[in-house]
Amino acid sequence: MTQVWQLQEAKGRFSEVVEEAVKNGPQLITKRGIETAIVLSFADYRKLLLRQKKLSEFFRDSPLAGANLDLTRDTSPLRDEVVL
Repeated sequence: MTQVWQLQEAKGRFSEVVEEAVKNGPQLITKRGIETAIVLSFADYRKLLLRQKKLSEFFRDSPLAGANLDLTRDTSPLRDEVVL
């Protein structure tokens, strides 16, 4: 489970925040109650990087790949001209 740290507390206990990230997963940092940052272990970071795909692979693997989509551009005017 992700632990939540207020920014001031995380600054003062940074070593502990990092240690918790290594042992227990991502640590959430908030600033004035707003989720602001995540501290990840390097192992978790590497996992995220390894799961990334190239954009071309994403489109090739899409459920819409091979679908018969009409991609012609509509050339009709968007709206009547406005007289000022």
